[in-house]
Amino acid sequence: MNNQFKIVHQTKNRIRYKYSLLDNQYLDENILKKDLEKLKGVEAVRVNKTAKSVIINFEDEATIKEVEKRLVTLTLEDLLESCKNEAVCVSCISEEDPSLKGIIRASSALLAERLTKNDFLKASISSFAAAPLLLEGSKELFEEGLTSKVLESAAVGISLYRKDYLAANSTNAMLELGEYIEETTVHKSDDLLKELAKPNVEEAWIEKIVKGKVTEVLVKSSEIKTGDVVIVGVGNTVPVDGHILDGSASVNEVSMTGEAEPIMKQRGDRVISGTIVEDGRLRIWAEYVGADTATQRIKHYIENSLNEKSSVQLKATKLADKLVPVTLGLAGTSYLLTKDFERMASILQADYSCALKLATPVAFKTTISKAGHNGIMIKGAKSIESLSSADTFVFDKTGTLTEGELEVISVESYDEQWSEEDLLNLTASTEEHYFHPVAEAVVKAAKEKGFVHMHHEEVEFIVAHGVKTEVEGKQVVIGSRHFLEDDEKIDFGNAKTRIQKSLDNGKTLLYIGFDGKLLGTISLADNLRKNAKASIKRLRELGVKNIVMLTGDTKKKASMIAEELDIDEVRAELLPTDKAKIVKELMDEGKKVAFVGDGINDAPALISAHVGISMSRGADIAKATADVSLLKDDIAAVVEAKELANDTMKLINNNFNATVGINSAILAGATFGLFSPIQTAVLHNGTTIGLLLNSIKGVKVKSKSI
Repeated sequence: MNNQFKIVHQTKNRIRYKYSLLDNQYLDENILKKDLEKLKGVEAVRVNKTAKSVIINFEDEATIKEVEKRLVTLTLEDLLESCKNEAVCVSCISEEDPSLKGIIRASSALLAERLTKNDFLKASISSFAAAPLLLEGSKELFEEGLTSKVLESAAVGISLYRKDYLAANSTNAMLELGEYIEETTVHKSDDLLKELAKPNVEEAWIEKIVKGKVTEVLVKSSEIKTGDVVIVGVGNTVPVDGHILDGSASVNEVSMTGEAEPIMKQRGDRVISGTIVEDGRLRIWAEYVGADTATQRIKHYIENSLNEKSSVQLKATKLADKLVPVTLGLAGTSYLLTKDFERMASILQADYSCALKLATPVAFKTTISKAGHNGIMIKGAKSIESLSSADTFVFDKTGTLTEGELEVISVESYDEQWSEEDLLNLTASTEEHYFHPVAEAVVKAAKEKGFVHMHHEEVEFIVAHGVKTEVEGKQVVIGSRHFLEDDEKIDFGNAKTRIQKSLDNGKTLLYIGFDGKLLGTISLADNLRKNAKASIKRLRELGVKNIVMLTGDTKKKASMIAEELDIDEVRAELLPTDKAKIVKELMDEGKKVAFVGDGINDAPALISAHVGISMSRGADIAKATADVSLLKDDIAAVVEAKELANDTMKLINNNFNATVGINSAILAGATFGLFSPIQTAVLHNGTTIGLLLNSIKGVKVKSKSI
C-alpha cells in the first residue's frame, strides 16, 4: 500500500506536506530527513513527527516530482536499509573507516628527518607531513572557533617555526596514532551495536491455495502479509513474529534473547523473527511482518542509540569546549612570562577535549550492545541515564509480576446434565481457534484431561467480551459476566452466591451460557513469577526506594499479593486510563519513575514515566513506546537492566573524573616546564587511549540467578 501525502502549504521554493508514513511508531524522523536530503535539487528538509509534516526547500518544480515519487513509495525497510552502513559520528570522529595513511605519513617523515642533515629537506619533509593537520586546524579555527584540533595544529606549527623538527614530527606521529586508535575504538563500539541488526530473511515458504489445493510456495520475505501461514523447517530462520498454528520445534533464541539453551515451542506459543528452528517444523500465523517484526525494531533501536546523546554526554562536550580557551590562555600567559616557545607548544598538547567527548559515548554504546546480546534492548544513552537515576519502580501486575499465562484452577457446572469434563470440552471446542490467553488456558486444560471435540457452527468473536456459536441449534455464549448477564440477558439466578464465593477467593471466572441459561464457570489464575520477590529485593539493593504495584484486581486480592512480594504501595481496582495518571502523580512528587508493563493500555504510562520498560510478551505498541524492551520473559531482566545502567553511569563518572584529574596534572606539568612537547603528547594521547579502552571494555553483564 502506497503512502498518502497532502500539500498543506507551498511557496516558490518551499513546500509543506502532511505525510502518512510519519504515523508509523517505529520511524525515526532523522533517518527520513537524511533520506530526502539525498534527492537531487533538495536544499533542506525539516520533519515534525508530532505534526506529521515534512517541509522541503527545493530548487525547481522538477525536484517536487522526484520528492513526491519518493514519498509515495518509501517504506520503513527502505529507510533502515539506506542508513544501515552509516554511523553517526560525534566530535573528533571521522565518519570514514579508520585509515593508517596518517600514521604512515607522520612516521615516515619522522624517520626521514632523522636520516638527513640538510635543513631545507628537514623543513620540507616535516612541513609536508604536518600539512593536513595544519590545514584542518586552520579550517576549524575559522569555522568552529577554538577547538582541540586548533590547539594541536598550533603546537606542531610552533615546533616547525622553532625548527624543532623532531618535536614537530614526533608530536604529529603521536596525534595520528592517537586519532587512529580513537577512531578504531569508537568504530568497534558501533560495530558491536550493528551486530545486533540481524540480516533479513530473504525468502520464506508460505501456504497458498493453488488450483484449489493448499500448496507451499517460496516467496520473498517482503511479500509476506499479516495472516499468511509461514512454514519454517530445520535450520531456517523465522522471518515473522507470530503464533504457532501447528507443529513443535526446538527454537534457538540466543540471537534475540541471549538464552543459550534452545526452547521447545508448540501450538499457541509465540515466535519472534531472527530465531532459528534447530529441530522440528512449524506452521506459523504471521502477526507482524516487514518493518513491524522484532528484528526491524532492533534496527530502529540501534539507529536511535547511535543518534542520541545523554545529558552527561552533553555536559562532557560542553566542559571540553570550555576548557579549550583555558588551555590556550595558559599557553599565551606562559609565553609572555617565559618567552619559551617549547613550553608553549607543550601546554597546547595538554587538551581535555577528545578524552571527555569520546569516552562517554563509547561506554554507552558498549553497554547497549552487551545488553542487546542478553535480550535487553535499550533505546539510547538517555534511557541508561534515566534508568540509573530511577528510585521508584511501578509494576503493572499482570504479565510482569505474574507469569502472564492463565491456568485453569477449577470447573463448576450448574447443570446436572453437564459434567465438568463436558463443560470444559464445550468451551475448548469453541475457543480453540483463538490465541487469547483465556482461550489458550482452557484448550490446554482440556487436552490434559483428554479433549473430546464437540461439533459447533461458525464462531463469532466479540472483542473484549467473548465468543458466540451454536451447538445442535442452541446458542453458546462464553465470556465475561457483563457480556452474558447484561448483553445476552442470561439469568444468573441461584448461582450468584457460588460466584461471589469464588470471586472472594481471588479467582478469575470465565462464564459459559447455553440455550439462554448459565451453564457454569471456569476458574482461572495467573500465578506470580517464582523470582518476583527476589527481583524486588535485588532492586532495593540497587538503590530503588519505592516499589508500586498497579492492578485492576480487588483491594483484598491486591493486598495479599503485595504482602507476599513485600511491595511498598498498591493501587487496586484501576481502570486502564488510571496508570498514566498515577505515574505522573509520582513524578510530580519528585520521584524518578520507571514503569514496567506489557499491555496496550500500558503505552501512555510507558511514555509518561522517566523510563518505560516493556516485558517480552507485551503488546507491540508497549514495546514501541518503551525506552527499554525486554526480549526474554524474565522479571530478573528488569533487575539486570537497572544494574547495567548503574554500573555504566559509575564507569562514566570514573572516566570523567580521571580525565579531568590526569589532564589537569599534565597541563600543570607542561605549564611549569616539566614536560617537553613530545612527553606531553605521549602522556595526553596515552591517557585518552587508556580511557577509551576502559570504556569499550565496559561493564560486566552479571548473569545472577534470581
